[in-house]
Amino acid sequence: MPKAGVEFRAVHYSLPNGKPLLHDVSLSLAPNTTTALLGRSGSGKTTLLRMVNALNTPDSGQVLVEEKPVTHSNIDQLRRSIGYVIQETGLFPHMTVERNAGLALELAGRPKSEIAARAAEVLTLTGLNPAEHSRRYPWQLSGGQRQRVGLARALATDPTVLLMDEPFGALDPITRAEMQTMLKDLLARVHKTTLLVTHDLDEALYLASRVVFLAEGRVVADLPTSEVLTSDNPQVREYVAAVHRAVPA
Repeated sequence: MPKAGVEFRAVHYSLPNGKPLLHDVSLSLAPNTTTALLGRSGSGKTTLLRMVNALNTPDSGQVLVEEKPVTHSNIDQLRRSIGYVIQETGLFPHMTVERNAGLALELAGRPKSEIAARAAEVLTLTGLNPAEHSRRYPWQLSGGQRQRVGLARALATDPTVLLMDEPFGALDPITRAEMQTMLKDLLARVHKTTLLVTHDLDEALYLASRVVFLAEGRVVADLPTSEVLTSDNPQVREYVAAVHRAVPA
């Protein structure tokens, strides 16, 4: 049986006020595949994703990365093996693009020459010219460029797992489409186990090979992308209908 890249085993989680958020979530993500998590706001998508890099801890159940329980891992080593991309990028405004991109390597104590070389490599990978952009600061970049730097930073340590939480949610539709095209090509080349949280059904269908729907903290559908639009699952049909509404004549 092939190994799982990421696995959730009967995960339960409650909010600090005691309200249950996730209920008995079990998923196994094959290595080097892209899985999208969809669902309404508050369904537990981001909480589940953040369990992979131990930013949230389940009340019960287990989360495993490459068959090793997250709770048994050295946190620093675990997080260096996981890239994490968020909507607002989290770039440091006082650091250059090059330093932002190579920050994880800097924190790991790698030599400056190695950091510079790797930063240039991952910036190129995400479609930025190092000669043009390395010395700039985040405030000198467009939203799409900042998101590319955030993705470059996530890839700098060559992680086995890539977590993406609404990475393009703040971008205009045209820039978002450009970023999706870039990311699809990049993921085909770098071979990461990728978990993508999004509200955008079309983005999920374009980028992922599998779509998992959450509702009220439970997995209500787990489908190959090719089956989503024709699914008879009522929760999936409701989501598709809400996104693909008929245009009035």
